[in-house]
Amino acid sequence: MEPDVPAVSAPDAVPDADAPVLRVEGISKRFGSLQAVRDVSLRVAPGETYGLLGPNGAGKSTSISIISGLIDADTGTVEVLGQPVSTRTTAVRASIGLVPQESAVYPDLTARENLRFFARLYDLDRAALDHRVDEVLDVVGLAGRADDRVSTYSGGMTRRLNIGIGLLHRPRLLVLDEPTVGVDPQSRNAILEAVERLSGEGTAVLYTTHYMEEAERLCDRIGIIDEGELKAEGTRRELTTRVGESERLRITASGPLDTAIPGLEALAGVVAASPVDGGVDLLVVDAGSVVAAAIEVVTAAGASVTSVAIEQSDLEAVFLHLTGKALRD
Repeated sequence: MEPDVPAVSAPDAVPDADAPVLRVEGISKRFGSLQAVRDVSLRVAPGETYGLLGPNGAGKSTSISIISGLIDADTGTVEVLGQPVSTRTTAVRASIGLVPQESAVYPDLTARENLRFFARLYDLDRAALDHRVDEVLDVVGLAGRADDRVSTYSGGMTRRLNIGIGLLHRPRLLVLDEPTVGVDPQSRNAILEAVERLSGEGTAVLYTTHYMEEAERLCDRIGIIDEGELKAEGTRRELTTRVGESERLRITASGPLDTAIPGLEALAGVVAASPVDGGVDLLVVDAGSVVAAAIEVVTAAGASVTSVAIEQSDLEAVFLHLTGKALRD
């Protein structure tokens, strides 16, 4: 069975260089009783990397499925280069490169053969096909393994090839859904470097992740999404100013912690508290004045404290402030 590749044809209109590549207005989507996406709006400019940051199940994948025309929103609109996007539109998809979490490659073919195959499906100019394939191999860092079968690749290398397939037709908008999940460190770095290079060349990138450090490294603007809602968006500096002078107090502990949360939240100076793997995160004002009381509450709940760290506000602190829970939940 061949991987599903949307039919594409080059758009006729020349886009306004100052207009957003992607414009999303009030999209919502429900699956039965689950409200997966609720009134999400965002814009991505040429050369901008926009990150959708949120935990698994936050609505990121549903949002990009709507944006890419794979499913229709119940309400709201999506435009790419001023053209509406839905399951019924085809021409505009020439401007979109979608890289889903699931790889769609042929393991018995080499990377070069895979790219040549998909290039023909995209109806790329045969005279320029080989040159474009070489360009893409270089961008995703696979030039040295171009003629090896994909079955010999690591999971991260396969993911990089999948990104290469999404780049073949030079999309104006590249949509990446959690591209580094489960990949090796070398491939992860190669993916991040490729995204940085593409945005520098003018490609608009929509990047979903639940890794705070990726959003901080790559994204010009970040939308924090949780339970299907876009809670806030802005630059890293704009978002961190939302928590003012607050600090993040991380208490590492073993034992029961859920029962400690109400007591922690009741402490003076605590803005929010959330259990995380191996401990609890608190957003606090003047951490030094809160530490002793917080440790006492955690210990009284039956947990054993192993370490305490005070950190400056970052995107995890912003997420905790906006949602009342840690990003890693």
